[in-house]
Amino acid sequence: MKTTTTSTYAKLILIGILPLLLDSCALFRRKESSKTTTTTTRPSSPSRPVVITSKEVSKLIAISRQYIGVPYRTGGVDSKGMDCSGLLLATFKEMGVLLPRRAVQQSSYGKEVKDLDHLRPGDLVFFVTDKGNVAEVNHSGMITEIRGPREIYFIHASSSKGVREDNLISTYWMGCYATARRPF
Repeated sequence: MKTTTTSTYAKLILIGILPLLLDSCALFRRKESSKTTTTTTRPSSPSRPVVITSKEVSKLIAISRQYIGVPYRTGGVDSKGMDCSGLLLATFKEMGVLLPRRAVQQSSYGKEVKDLDHLRPGDLVFFVTDKGNVAEVNHSGMITEIRGPREIYFIHASSSKGVREDNLISTYWMGCYATARRPF
């Protein structure tokens, strides 16, 4: 009799846990769409294009800077740890703007900024840092400050140093720079 009861409990536990296990398995998750659009919308008003004023750009930068020092964590999107695209996702979400989750998807979002001289605070910058996969963007950040033509600062989540600001105009970052986008 104990065997039957134990077996029944085991089945009930398995039935209760199975959906959680399947939900956490990548095979059973919905795949993120690789399609992106250049028209951005705030979730509270899906039909209205996003218009971000200079005051809102300043707020966006202030929000992102609150994360400086947060450690890097793959897939992270909060103050416990975050990756580069998670930093952008969390920052823009606080402003009511939904960005795609992955850096490669974010790199198609908004309008392209073709010339570094035309970059503005709030623009997104993208890089290919994985030399083994040179065809795909794998790192992202946001322009925070332009002090001059050789001093363009961006915030990002460094895999070795966490969330920080760096000068885009450096040998390393210019060596892996891919594109820039204006998301608003």
